[in-house]
Amino acid sequence: MRELVYDFLEATPLHRLWLSSHRALRVWVALLVGVAAAVLVGWLIAVLGLLPAIAVMAALAAGLWGLARIEIAYAGVIIIVTLLPFASFPFRLGFTPTFLDAAIGLLFLAWLMPLLLARRDFTLTPTPLDLPVLVFVLLAIGSFVAGLGHGAVTPYLLRHFGEVLLSVFSFYLVVNTVRTAGRLRRLLRLFLLAATLEALIGIVLYFLPDATAIRLLSALGRVGYPTGAGVLRFIMDDPSQMQRATATSVDPNVLGSLLNLSLALAVSQLYAERPLFRPRYLLPMIGLLAAGLGLTISRGSMFGAAMAILALALLRYRRLIPWMAVALGLLLLLPQTQGLVQHFIAGVEGQDLSTKMRFGEYKDALILIRRYPVLGVGFAGAPDIDTYIGVSSVYLLVAEEMGLVGLGCFLLILAVLFLRFWRRRGLARRCPRLEALWYGVHAAIFGGLIGGIFDHYFFSLDFHHSATIFWLMIGLATAATELLDRCSRAEETRREALPLEIRY
Repeated sequence: MRELVYDFLEATPLHRLWLSSHRALRVWVALLVGVAAAVLVGWLIAVLGLLPAIAVMAALAAGLWGLARIEIAYAGVIIIVTLLPFASFPFRLGFTPTFLDAAIGLLFLAWLMPLLLARRDFTLTPTPLDLPVLVFVLLAIGSFVAGLGHGAVTPYLLRHFGEVLLSVFSFYLVVNTVRTAGRLRRLLRLFLLAATLEALIGIVLYFLPDATAIRLLSALGRVGYPTGAGVLRFIMDDPSQMQRATATSVDPNVLGSLLNLSLALAVSQLYAERPLFRPRYLLPMIGLLAAGLGLTISRGSMFGAAMAILALALLRYRRLIPWMAVALGLLLLLPQTQGLVQHFIAGVEGQDLSTKMRFGEYKDALILIRRYPVLGVGFAGAPDIDTYIGVSSVYLLVAEEMGLVGLGCFLLILAVLFLRFWRRRGLARRCPRLEALWYGVHAAIFGGLIGGIFDHYFFSLDFHHSATIFWLMIGLATAATELLDRCSRAEETRREALPLEIRY
């Protein structure tokens, strides 16, 4: 990747002038670049102030580094979607760009750089999911255009729809750039580290005095975060009820969806031959992720994580079952968890107000889907005054916006993903270094899909980062399967090369 940056620089007129045989010309080039840099720095300080200007210059330097090494660009995306998902720049370009917009744009630029420079080393890795994902994108665009007949086209709508499409296209980026087990391990290790740090932030803020927590969270207002007493969240937004952890994710359910995926991935490493972290680090990380998830009081995410871990236990790691029984016993018996248990039971029985409101959303969503079953109503708004777009379920939301055809395509993508997983369970044992990662990333997606029954964040225009996390995970799972196939073929080739008496 570093060579690509050099090729780009060599194509610029300044580089040719710098290589000129005339010494005076090289001096003038250096002077011109220096003056331009000084003007840029001075303008940034004048407009933004000293500290924001330093931050912008650091971001520019990180961007250049990201172009040189795509894993740095990946790191930027992962850190932002986990730790600063709603951060935005303190200026406008017709709209207010977010940190994630810049990071994911840099990631795509780093991937497409060989193509832009017409280099021959730009290749694509075909997978069985390529066509279903492309059809899903085309259906989304078709539904969007068709829905403009009964909704206003606003810059907000265009921007956020484009961001969601970019999140879906990140599937192709991951599949075509994560081609080694080492890169897969590094990306997942960073994701777990960042998610654990987010859980720790949520726990610390939860137990701090309210005034201190409000002051710390309000400090993020400089990068577009909400400020004031509303940054603390409670059940039904009632301060007399249980507080809910948010960390820097603003919404407790958003934090819960992140920790849902992260916890399933971390648990898969407990019995790995080559875990991402040593047990003395991994066990505290799992504890922090579980505690952070519990403090969000996000019932859908907790249920999703539990089902993902149960699936891991039943399919591969039976030694998890006693630990799950111990965890369940502690949850039911400890005095500190009784409020959470009662809240969960109230949700199962449909007794609390939030569950009743959610059932109302499901009812309204089904009415809308029955009226517009094929391609849905698009993303701009509902055509009827007695209906609306918005429901706490990713599946019903897709059906509202893209109809049953779009939902069917979405389910087809997931069916292909997990069918490939199911058929390769035996092959995974031949590649022990990949096996736990492969199981873990699929378990994370499974947990997210279970949680998606009760939450909509993985396909919401308002939560670009959640959609990005989901499709990055889909891409990583597909990339892990491709690596598993390659490993299995290499193992089979090695086995066939052995003498007959050793082979059998």
